[in-house]
Amino acid sequence: MPLSPAAITFLGRANSRWLFGLFSLWKLPSAWFAGVHVRSLTPARCVTAVPYGWRSQNPFSSIYFAAQAMAAELSTGALVMLAIEDAGVPFSMLIVDLHATFGKKAVALAEFTCEGGDAVFSAVAEARRTGEPQVITLETVGRMSDGTEVSRFRFTWSMKARNRAAALPAPNTPANLETPAQTG
Repeated sequence: MPLSPAAITFLGRANSRWLFGLFSLWKLPSAWFAGVHVRSLTPARCVTAVPYGWRSQNPFSSIYFAAQAMAAELSTGALVMLAIEDAGVPFSMLIVDLHATFGKKAVALAEFTCEGGDAVFSAVAEARRTGEPQVITLETVGRMSDGTEVSRFRFTWSMKARNRAAALPAPNTPANLETPAQTG
């Protein structure tokens, strides 16, 4: 599935460490401070990371759960944002539920991988087509570089086109080319 020019631009910005750094400094300052960043974003998956260090650690010498949650949320939210950019109409997006489990202590950089891109694009397309909110649950798994799973998050996102006009057929479709009945 080819992406829209806006989605391609978003992909480039998200995959640029420097441009994403500026974005996160402006819109996600806590994530920026903790060092959360996008490792890679494609329409199918997103990988984010949070380093272990004084800006992200807890008193127990591991990555604080909230820093992990920021990286985990970004791995799902970036896919939602990409699909919304591709849709070409204004959307609202909101987390409506969150579940997390923690396994081992994160004592090194942790990467979070979400592979739910196809489901996200389908949900956004359905929300645009119907004008009704769509809800989707995305799972992301955090691992250290040695493969040790440190945490697993499930975020439930609600997405809705912001206005009913977004649900209407695009211009020049057969439904819009019919002439209205003339009145006498």
